[in-house]
Amino acid sequence: MSDMMERSPAIVPSPFTPDYRASGILLHITSLPSCYGIGDLGPSARAWIDRLADAGQSWWQSLPFGPAGYGNSPYEPLSTFAGNELLISPEDLIDDGLLRPDDCADSSFSTTAVDYAAVIPFKLRLLETAWSNFVAGRRTDLGNAFSEFCENEGHWLDDYALFRALKARFSGASYLDWPADLVRREPAALNMAGREVADHCERTRFAQFLLFRQGGRLKAYGRARGVRMLGDLPFYVSPDSSDVWANPRLFRLDEQHRPLFVAGVPPDYFSATGQLWGNPVYDWQALRDTGYRWWIDRLRALLAHVDIIRLDHFRAFAAAWYVPVGSATAGTGSWVPGPGADFFAAAEAALGSLPFIAEDLGLITSDVVALRDRFGLPGMRVLQFAFDGDSGNPHLPGNYAHNTVVYTGTHDNPTTRGWFETLPDQQRQNMWNYLKHPTGESGDVAPALIELAWGSLAGLAIAPLQDLLNLGSDARLNQPGQAEGNWQWRCTAAMLTSVMWQWLRDLTLASKRALAVAANSGTA
Repeated sequence: MSDMMERSPAIVPSPFTPDYRASGILLHITSLPSCYGIGDLGPSARAWIDRLADAGQSWWQSLPFGPAGYGNSPYEPLSTFAGNELLISPEDLIDDGLLRPDDCADSSFSTTAVDYAAVIPFKLRLLETAWSNFVAGRRTDLGNAFSEFCENEGHWLDDYALFRALKARFSGASYLDWPADLVRREPAALNMAGREVADHCERTRFAQFLLFRQGGRLKAYGRARGVRMLGDLPFYVSPDSSDVWANPRLFRLDEQHRPLFVAGVPPDYFSATGQLWGNPVYDWQALRDTGYRWWIDRLRALLAHVDIIRLDHFRAFAAAWYVPVGSATAGTGSWVPGPGADFFAAAEAALGSLPFIAEDLGLITSDVVALRDRFGLPGMRVLQFAFDGDSGNPHLPGNYAHNTVVYTGTHDNPTTRGWFETLPDQQRQNMWNYLKHPTGESGDVAPALIELAWGSLAGLAIAPLQDLLNLGSDARLNQPGQAEGNWQWRCTAAMLTSVMWQWLRDLTLASKRALAVAANSGTA
C-alpha cells in the first residue's frame, strides 16, 4: 500500500466559507423545455442558465447524467462513466454542421412529458445521421479531437461501446444471459465480437464524444454566467451495466459473475422488511489495492460536466447493508464496513480537493456523521421531513449548522404542495406554528418553505423547480418503489414567467444569497 493510503487524512476545509450564502434550483436536464421531446444540453439549457443567473442563483442541480437503464431511471445507468445520448442537442449538431435542419423535421412531441417510446428512436436516428455525415467527411476538423477523446477515455469507453453493441445484438438481454464466454470476458470471444460489431462501437464512441463536448461547453457557459453545476453520483451501479461486466473483480461476485450479495437497507419504521435494491456490492479490498482508481475515475468523469457532486447514499462509505442473494427480504442482511476515511484521503490526493455534498438522509449513525465532519463535507436537510413535532429534529432550520444544503424537497419527494395536501392535520399545524403563521391554504406552502430555506443558516438553499412553480402532485418526477411512469415530467417555456423569476430574485437578494447578481451587477 502506498504512503498516500497509509497516512492519516487531514481535515479538509468545507466547500462553504463561514460567510458563504448561495442558492439554486433543482431541475433534471430531461425536464427542460425543448422542441424534441426531451430537455438537452443545447440552447434550452443555456437559456435556463441565463434565467438562473439573472435571478441571482449560483447553482443548477441536476440528476445523474448516465445512459438510463431500467424504467428510464438516471439512477440505474448502463454506465457510470458514459452520458445519456438522449441529452445531445440536435440544434447544436445543426450548428456544428453534422445535421441539417431537415434531418430534424417532421417531429412532433409532447411538451409536458417525455415520451421515451417516441424520443429514443428519434434521437438514435439523428445520431446515426450525424455519424454518417462525419464519416462522409463533414467536420473533418473534429477528427483529432475525437481521436484524442477516444484515447483519453478508452479505460471505460471501449468496454462501454462493446457492451452497448452486444446488448443490441442480444435484443437488450442482461449481460448475464449472454454466451458464457462473453460473460467471462474471454479474450478470444471479446476480440471476435469486437470485430463483428466494430461499426456500432464507433458510433457509440462518437455519440459520447458529442455528449462530452456539449456537456463541457455547457459547464463553461454556466461558469461564465456565475452559475455552477451540481451533479449527482449514485453510490451503487446498475446490476446490468458495463461497469460490472467490465470490472467483475471490483464487486462481490461468484464464479459465474453473479452477485453474492445485493444492496439494500434494513427494516425500519417505514418498512418492516427493509428494502432490497438489487445492486451488486463492492469488494472494497480489491478497490483499495488499486488506490480506488476506478472510483476516482468515475468521479473525474462526472466532474467533466459539473463543479460539485452530491454523493448519494453517503452512509455506505461508513457501512452498507449487504443482503445475501436469494433472500426474500432485506431483513437477512448485515452491516459491512465501507472504505471510510481511507477513500476520501485517496480522492483528495487524486483530485486536489473534495468537491462533494454528502447525502446523509435516512438511517444515519455516529460513524457516518464523524466521517462527514472529518472531511468538512456539507450535509443535507429537507424541510418536508421537519415538522413531526420534535424540537430536536435535525431538519428544522433552527438546528442547522452553516455547512448544510437545505432543500424544500428532493427528486424523491412529492412536490411541496402535493406533500402538504396529504399531510396529517397535526403536522400541518406544526408547520404553521413553526412559521409563526395562521393556518393557510395548500397554495401558500411552497412559497413559505422556499422563504424558510432561503432565510436559514444553511450555506446553500435549493428548491426543485416544481416548488418554485407551486405545482401539485401531478408534477412529481419520481415515486420511489413505482416501476413505471417516473422521470417524465417536463416544464414548458410558458411556465417560466417573469413574475416568478422576479420573486426569486427579490427573495435571493433579501436573504443575501445572490452571489451571481453581486458578481455581475455589483448589487447585493
